[in-house]
Amino acid sequence: MTLDPQAKFVLDIAIKNKVPPLDSMSATDAKKAYEARAQKMCLKDLSIGSSEDFEIPGSESSIPVRLYKPIDGGEDLPVVVYYHGGGWVIGSRDSHDALCRQISNEGPFIVLSVDYRMGPEHAFPAAPTDAFDAYKWTIENIQNHSGNAKKVAVAGDSAGGNLSAVVSIMARDLGIQPPAFQWLIYPATDAHMITDSHKELSEGYFLTKDLMNWFQGHYLQNEGDRDDWRVSPLRSESLADLPPALIQTAGFDPLKDEGVLYGERMNKEGSSASHTEYPDMIHGFINLGGVIDQANVAVAEGVEALNAAFGR
Repeated sequence: MTLDPQAKFVLDIAIKNKVPPLDSMSATDAKKAYEARAQKMCLKDLSIGSSEDFEIPGSESSIPVRLYKPIDGGEDLPVVVYYHGGGWVIGSRDSHDALCRQISNEGPFIVLSVDYRMGPEHAFPAAPTDAFDAYKWTIENIQNHSGNAKKVAVAGDSAGGNLSAVVSIMARDLGIQPPAFQWLIYPATDAHMITDSHKELSEGYFLTKDLMNWFQGHYLQNEGDRDDWRVSPLRSESLADLPPALIQTAGFDPLKDEGVLYGERMNKEGSSASHTEYPDMIHGFINLGGVIDQANVAVAEGVEALNAAFGR
């Protein structure tokens, strides 16, 4: 399989413009650089019914969120709690604003985008703590925002896919209402990075081995954290009794194999996971809907799977 021409264009532009890798920067500078880059290739000028920024209470601190209501509006809408990607270090509700607008409108769903705490200012386990607190707040309060508290799913890309998986396990273990569905977009499931795709795709496709090590260095407190299932859900003792999942992977992504393995374990242990590979895509493609057509195909697939889970 060869790289999709539109994905190759994205990589070539970075080379042509001599865009410095994020791992060559300080965390502060990388955060700013990523925010600027995220605005360049996403879908532009997407209308939305409404979007509102506010903070919700968490167990350790308040959590900034953005709540989207679709153009179609309506009451008692299904809800998607969305966790942005960015290696638990970069990214925000702004970097994924266009994607969340798209998901909300295409559903139509209420979407709650969560600005969970990140490294290096807030090391692990701040991110999964906030992610779970935001999910718990949603099932307890979303009915006050036109949402259906009985139809709440989790979704996210990369680190956000990781957090979606972790929240699903936490809900099971703590005996609270489980997500109706988990949409895991090229999720990070094993911080040990030992699969064949990590070895074969460690350079040249945006998400490099150096960048992943840089992320972990700013997120984890020590090497032992990599064994914690809240960092590496693939290492969870059990993946039974979890919400159904759609796992999407990209063919030119080092995270590809661990996403596949996560779905295989879910199915083997009695949960239900479907998997779609976008074989000619790169990591991060779903947030590049302005220049990569398959991003919009992947969103449509995720929305269809969510609606099926919601019984629509």
